[in-house]
Amino acid sequence: MMRSSLNRRMAWHTALLATAVLVSTATLSGCGRGTPAVDPGYLAHIEAWRAERLASLTSDDGWLTVVGLFWLHSGENRFGADPGNEVVLPGKGTPAVAGTLELRQDGTVLLHPGPGTGVTLAGSPATEQVLASDRRGRPDVLAAGAVRFYLIERGGKLAVRVKDLHSARRVGFAGIRYFPVDPEYRVEGTFEPYPTPREVAVATVQGPEQKMLAPGLVRFRLGGNSLALEPFLSSPDDTSFFFVFRDATSGTETYGAGRFLDTPVPKAPSTAVALDFNKAYSPPCAFTPYATCPLPPRQNELPVRIEAGEKFGPGH
Repeated sequence: MMRSSLNRRMAWHTALLATAVLVSTATLSGCGRGTPAVDPGYLAHIEAWRAERLASLTSDDGWLTVVGLFWLHSGENRFGADPGNEVVLPGKGTPAVAGTLELRQDGTVLLHPGPGTGVTLAGSPATEQVLASDRRGRPDVLAAGAVRFYLIERGGKLAVRVKDLHSARRVGFAGIRYFPVDPEYRVEGTFEPYPTPREVAVATVQGPEQKMLAPGLVRFRLGGNSLALEPFLSSPDDTSFFFVFRDATSGTETYGAGRFLDTPVPKAPSTAVALDFNKAYSPPCAFTPYATCPLPPRQNELPVRIEAGEKFGPGH
């Protein structure tokens, strides 16, 4: 029975990836009128990047499995299938109340699992213990059947993120749509650092503001326009710039709240930043309403159309 279920899941992933590769290949081949010729090696690179992105999104840990986000209050927070709980868990066979999560005055969360409820931690029956959040890395992941849940910390507040391996969004996902690959959207920018990185409060789709570091500006030219974006860092030691931006396609062809882009941090004395908008991707909140996505700052709202990277469409 388990092997049959696994085989069906593997077949589903294989079919989805194959469909994505076919769609990607047709798009990459430049079937659109006026699409510039693209180097085959670069096309293969983008195809591999897209396949990796799709595999991550549709995996057990991907955003398509996220079905709930519940902010904890001080004291006892009940979890289970009862809709009156502070943390509601979906799935057949989940007890009405499977236990409680106690948010204590020192900011720690103590798990009180109910007896005989089947809640597990790392494959073993869960016991009363303090749970680790995602603040310092991998959190403690609890399981109840096909449901997974764990603590996240955002802006100094704690919440429970819930995932369902059989979520409707995952099962019905139709793949990712893209603009045709266009080498003109692969440009080199120049990093202009601030005297010291600035700590900024970044608004989010839901939940509290997030603190990030803004190290400077990246200036670049695109289609004859002089533009600039402010990247974010989670810590001074980050090796990647994280861009959150909107453009004139946002809300129509692409996700309304903006898109993300990652680039390597230039190594001094170099100030060159490789911006490849063919790798612009939709944030998690494009795929689930239970994500805490940062919103683009005003200076990252570009007045031009970025017709590259991921589109927004059915299944998002």
